[in-house]
Amino acid sequence: MEAGMLSATDQQSMVSSFLEIAVGQSAETARQFLQATSWKLEEAIQLFYIGNEGGGTVGGSSSQIPAAENIEALAEQTSRMIRLSEAERNVVNEDEVRAPIPVIRGTLYDDALLASRMRHPESSSVPGLRNFDEEIKRPGVWEPEQGVASTAENSRDNLASLYRPPYHIMFQGSFEKAKGTASSQDKWLLVNLQSNTEFSSHKLNRDTWSNEAVSQTISTNFVFWQVYDETTEGQKVCTYYKLNIMPVILVIDPITGQKMRSWVGMVEPERLLEDLLTFMDSGPKDHHVTLSHKRPRESSSAQPQKTKDKSNEYEEVARALAASMESIKETNEVIPKDKHMNLTEEDEKTCLEKKPDYPPLPEEPKGDKSLLCTVGFRLPDGRRVRRSFLRTDPVQLLWSFCCSQLKEAETRPFRLAQPIPGASKSLDYDTEMTFGESGLASSMISVTWE
Repeated sequence: MEAGMLSATDQQSMVSSFLEIAVGQSAETARQFLQATSWKLEEAIQLFYIGNEGGGTVGGSSSQIPAAENIEALAEQTSRMIRLSEAERNVVNEDEVRAPIPVIRGTLYDDALLASRMRHPESSSVPGLRNFDEEIKRPGVWEPEQGVASTAENSRDNLASLYRPPYHIMFQGSFEKAKGTASSQDKWLLVNLQSNTEFSSHKLNRDTWSNEAVSQTISTNFVFWQVYDETTEGQKVCTYYKLNIMPVILVIDPITGQKMRSWVGMVEPERLLEDLLTFMDSGPKDHHVTLSHKRPRESSSAQPQKTKDKSNEYEEVARALAASMESIKETNEVIPKDKHMNLTEEDEKTCLEKKPDYPPLPEEPKGDKSLLCTVGFRLPDGRRVRRSFLRTDPVQLLWSFCCSQLKEAETRPFRLAQPIPGASKSLDYDTEMTFGESGLASSMISVTWE
């Protein structure tokens, strides 16, 4: 504050204030210190005490006052010291004191909702089950609370929303209704029993069920039913299948109720997809048809007859073998050896002519999963392999990949089919679609010889 901006009365008032603190000093001394600090009273008093540290008592007449010509230099030095002190404090704050972590509030599970449902089970659509309608209507359970300050300001970053149950793929209803629906749709029943006391249950919601490939696969090939172990339905399932450790995932035959496969604890998306490939080849009905063909069909009367006439059966087999050997011998005599060779060469030539010119197979892409399409293959030799393609790649690369996996494919034609529960869809090599357009993501391709 410049002296020109202060009236004579204000200047005299500041001089009086200075003298009240610096007792025994003259008005001229007070005016010198005030002028040196641009009439800032606090800085003038601080400057006065700094200048008198070297001698005398501050308040006494014997105090040594700096010369007038040195007051301005002293004021400048004091100002530099003050600025340096402030800078040092700022450096300490930046280097040693970390900024506070933003506060995030969220409710992982609404205890009030659970307690209400346990006290009044009749309020649920099915007694003892999770009331999905109620949970969906209460976004505060899984979404950010209104009015809560957060630096992210995005519901996806909210603690509770990360562990949101997969409502978009869950079947809402009892276990028996889920089995009935799966049976009518010829799909396997995928069951997930969870526990609120096990964090692995919430990790399944966060990492596995929210995975896009897992979600797509389940929606297409399974009926998904999730329940907590403390509910009535959950306790029934735990008792029937003798489940003691949570969380657990089950693949159940909806026709018989048989447990086909189980996983305990946290299951990563990649592992779950690989294990589920077996159940994507065919539905439960095809599974039972295959089993019925494998069972021996013998009538009750045929069994004793077979025991009594074993000798006759052996004689018939021997006669059949002898007849077949004679037939082979006669065929060899009629057809010359060089004719066999000609037929084989013609067949191989025909196969080579029919084989299309498959496009070169690029290196398997990696990176952003939203740009990739992962497909599973069941090869004729029983192997199961997986391969990722870009969504913009042509589907002809499926044949290129199969050729790289099968040595016989160079001379032997094969066909690709997409097993669908209750049917089978053959793939056309001449199609001009890309993987993104074909809808083959997270599907299983069956490779068979023609």
